[in-house]
Amino acid sequence: MFYGGIDIAKHQHEICVLDREGNSVLQMHLKNTHKDLEKLAKALDTLEVEAKHIWFCLEATGHYWLPLFSKLEQLGYQLHVINPIQSDALRNLYVRKTKTDVKDALLLADMIRLGYTTETKLAQETTLKLQTLSRSRLDFVRQVGTLKNQVLGVLDRIFPEYARCFSNVFIQTSKELLKRYPEPEELAEVDLSELSQFLKEHSRGRLGQERAEQIQTLAKGTFGIRLAMEAFTLQLRLLLEQIEFIEDQISIIEEAIDQVMEELRPEDADYRHVLETIPGIGPTLAAAMIGEIGDIGRFSNAKALVAYAGLDASVKSSGQFEGTKNRMSKRGSPVLRYSLWMAAVSARRFNPQLKEFYELKRSQGKHANVATGAVARRLAHLVYSIWKNNKPFEPDHQWNPPGKN
Repeated sequence: MFYGGIDIAKHQHEICVLDREGNSVLQMHLKNTHKDLEKLAKALDTLEVEAKHIWFCLEATGHYWLPLFSKLEQLGYQLHVINPIQSDALRNLYVRKTKTDVKDALLLADMIRLGYTTETKLAQETTLKLQTLSRSRLDFVRQVGTLKNQVLGVLDRIFPEYARCFSNVFIQTSKELLKRYPEPEELAEVDLSELSQFLKEHSRGRLGQERAEQIQTLAKGTFGIRLAMEAFTLQLRLLLEQIEFIEDQISIIEEAIDQVMEELRPEDADYRHVLETIPGIGPTLAAAMIGEIGDIGRFSNAKALVAYAGLDASVKSSGQFEGTKNRMSKRGSPVLRYSLWMAAVSARRFNPQLKEFYELKRSQGKHANVATGAVARRLAHLVYSIWKNNKPFEPDHQWNPPGKN
């Protein structure tokens, strides 16, 4: 048996192979090319053992590990992928204040030789598609959030009262109004009947004369600045156009997610995945969770899933001191954590059991975010139970104590 460690980098990887006693038998550089892969295969052939008797360990460094992992798996080698946090915890035991690619490869090889890792399989194609699409969607959603904050920053300067005109500055009627009349002065001077007709047309008749009068009154008495108005209105228009462009892309991604989710639909079922039966988890959030979790069987219990999502508490203690303000660790998958959090926000309203649990935490004096975090953790236990047993959610679902999940 031989054990290989691969230090992953963007352009060139470092490989170290050890024998059963821990002696180095191979060291080499490897680029992500077919030529270098053939070179590695030939070097490993000199060890005169079958591929299944050569185990490799590598860190999940960004996305750079994925192509090499895929190629080595095709060649029949056993592969073990670890979180860099695991190797960091052991690095000081081996190299102390020294960190080089060669020594990191040696460390990884030694970790697998000593049995500190578990075998890893590449996610199924459907799971990988959901992971890729869901992560892209989240990135775009965050971009839209940033752009919306910039729009609000512009309005705070030129028309700070505008937020009082609509329940949400970014509803379609409001966005159309800002694109048509970006300057408060234009809104103040436009004919009232024309403004009323514009609002009626873009709100499908819900808004009209009364809202037009309110907007025009605020525009006439605005406290906003008049300096550099042309620059601000240009920025406002471009920001709104960019928001609409990215929102269209988000819609395209969501359509693609729906198509992939159809591949998971059980025969004769009215749902595509059992997670969609849980109140608070819609198709988009279910897709994100499936993409991040992959195989629920790789988690021994619900607590492990909670920790993977980074929803577990980080406890500070030393000697006889133990901190009383524990915070969410946030050391797991950020996409899974975000998905469970958003599902918790919905579930605390529409799931009677979780709504009751949320209100209990609030009555105990917990901040809304702390209470929502507690709901998210309980929701993670529910996700584990429903998915593990592959049984749709039922309103009378019985909660198990966390320790028994």
